[in-house]
Amino acid sequence: MTFDSLLHKIPEIKSVNLLGIEAQALMVPEERRPYLKVDDFISNNPRYSAVMMLLYPKEQETSLLLIERSNGGGVHAGQVGFPGGKYEVEDKTLEVTALRETDEEVGIKATQIEILKAFTRVYIPPSNFIVQPYLGIMDTTPRVELSVDEVANIIEMPLSILLDDTIIKEVGLQTSYAELIDVPAYVYNNYTIWGATAMMLSELKETIKQVL
Repeated sequence: MTFDSLLHKIPEIKSVNLLGIEAQALMVPEERRPYLKVDDFISNNPRYSAVMMLLYPKEQETSLLLIERSNGGGVHAGQVGFPGGKYEVEDKTLEVTALRETDEEVGIKATQIEILKAFTRVYIPPSNFIVQPYLGIMDTTPRVELSVDEVANIIEMPLSILLDDTIIKEVGLQTSYAELIDVPAYVYNNYTIWGATAMMLSELKETIKQVL
């Protein structure tokens, strides 16, 4: 999808109804389905975080920014995700969290990003986090400055690739909710994108498809 064509769809993207867990469920195995309803886990006293699904022009096409996390320990070390992190008390909102963490992790300033809308929250069992995704857009290709302690690489996925079902594969993985099982994942440039990030990508994909 060209970036110009995406820009013409922005009003529709802002107003379209999200498909929520219906879309997220397309990228989870049966064993993960009991964790889809976020409100079921409020009693677990979860922590909160926010991530940024950032769209921008790359050689006239629309690209989506993902990151490969550093192998510095932690539950999600080495995995592919979106820029983002946990809510801090000085953050007025989770939107502020997503913007602050994007700046800290990849050096993109809040003033460069327009937030289009909040997407459906995701509960992450192994870390007991509820994650709020935001869809953002910027009108230039970002100049990225990685926080090397947190981010190993960036992954620029063309939006047209996300919309292509052929990148969805069944991958055998060890998860927090089951031993080795087959998990639906996006496989792109030798990266395997699964779990909460794949759920968010699925909702983004189904949202974009509604306005095409």
